[in-house]
Amino acid sequence: MAKDFLATMAEHSQRRVRAAIREESLESVRARALSTNRPPRMKLDSAGFDLIAEIKLSAPSAGRLVDAGMDIATQARTYAAAGAAAVSVLTEPRRFSGSLEHLSTVSAALAEHRVPAMRKDFLVHPYQVWEARAAGAGGVLLILKLLDDAVLPDMLAAASEAQLFVLLEAFDKADLGRCRRVAVIPALLVGLNCRNLRSLAIEPGRFGQLAGDFPEGPPRVAESGLDSPADVALVAGLGYDLALVGSALMQSSAPGELLRDMLEAGREVRV
Repeated sequence: MAKDFLATMAEHSQRRVRAAIREESLESVRARALSTNRPPRMKLDSAGFDLIAEIKLSAPSAGRLVDAGMDIATQARTYAAAGAAAVSVLTEPRRFSGSLEHLSTVSAALAEHRVPAMRKDFLVHPYQVWEARAAGAGGVLLILKLLDDAVLPDMLAAASEAQLFVLLEAFDKADLGRCRRVAVIPALLVGLNCRNLRSLAIEPGRFGQLAGDFPEGPPRVAESGLDSPADVALVAGLGYDLALVGSALMQSSAPGELLRDMLEAGREVRV
């Protein structure tokens, strides 16, 4: 039987981390990360709704999203100027055309705005958390389906030591139940991805079906399938505190305007 998408990405991620460790030890990358300036913290708006905007050059479900020569630093600054609370950067190379160099570029571009970058990838080892911090990231995404109870605490501990926020990504009720049992770190967000990362199908009904299963406390993030201000208003109305938007912004001819419209739509609902 062919592997599903998530299993394939996990296998590729394991290969990448093994290769990286051969080039630089965990102790070395950790020391290098801690020698850098602390990245900016995410600041959530008092209006009650925020947006994480994404830099994503390709997607398995849609293919190439933008021209290869796109200036990702300019795109990131556009997001920050329009009010993004953070900028997510895909670093997975095979299916998303990403790299750690993209993360470094975006982190540097955001410095003047004091907006953090977040590494979005299929992270499977604490080494990759330290790689993110060394590249200037202020946060990381961790996918619960990839991390069993033996690995997840080490990932969260690394993020906490590195002073990174964590977006802990769930897909179903079981994942959200696990969120209740994890160690609470200072900057934890819990997200629900309505894209099934095994089949890649979008299941937007999950936003409403599972809204009541989130743990109390951490801000709630709606992920995937959000293409318009109306989509953002819908999840804000369901009680989500942030939305993560990628493809719609990457393909927009006016990403700053779209981002502002999405924020306005979400905040009008939450007032």
